[in-house]
Amino acid sequence: MYLEIVSPEKVLLSAEVNSVTVPGVEGEFQMLNNHAPIVSVLEKGFVKVDGNFEIPKNLKAEVTKAQDGKWHFPIKGGVLEMKNNKAIVLAD
Repeated sequence: MYLEIVSPEKVLLSAEVNSVTVPGVEGEFQMLNNHAPIVSVLEKGFVKVDGNFEIPKNLKAEVTKAQDGKWHFPIKGGVLEMKNNKAIVLAD
């Protein structure tokens, strides 16, 4: 699936990924390829991304790679839309 993580200042990620896990207000949930369409409000936490992609050099200080191999993008909140194998996170 394709994932875009966008903040008011810049695009944090725009890449093909295997999965994405987000901090929804009702709890953390994961999306894989062919996930049903969804719109969700996100709370403070991490957008966890699994995939084989390059992190732009200007973002390496902002994101961390966990022991499970997933990249963790910190967010203060936001909104997620998933449809047609494309997830867009509008993050604060």
